[in-house]
Amino acid sequence: QVQLVESGGGLVQAGGSLRLSCAVSGRTFAVGWFRQAPGKEREFVAAFSGSGYMTYYVDSAKGRFTISRDTAKNTVYLQMSSLKPEDTAVYYCAADHVYRPRMTYGEASRQSSYDYWGQGTQVTVSS
Repeated sequence: QVQLVESGGGLVQAGGSLRLSCAVSGRTFAVGWFRQAPGKEREFVAAFSGSGYMTYYVDSAKGRFTISRDTAKNTVYLQMSSLKPEDTAVYYCAADHVYRPRMTYGEASRQSSYDYWGQGTQVTVSS
């Protein structure tokens, strides 16, 4: 059974940094981060392909966020820097049990590509 547990959220001032962690138990392939701000739909942030060699980012995260993984710990990280108040959201980790050898950005960014979801961790960026 696959379980995803996020941690690392918190309150940070604009311009600051946070590192989110997603501990994955069970066999998965692609792992992604999504976020949902108050009153808004959940949106894609970043993802690793199933092979682990490809990464994908939403435009607003490029240059500020970095997704990485520690295979020994089976943990995926989202390092966030230069945070802005508009980054305030609940951040969710998601995982896919289907191996997609040529994962496209469309597949990586689509919520329906993922079968398992964590409970979320709150990130609040103050101005």
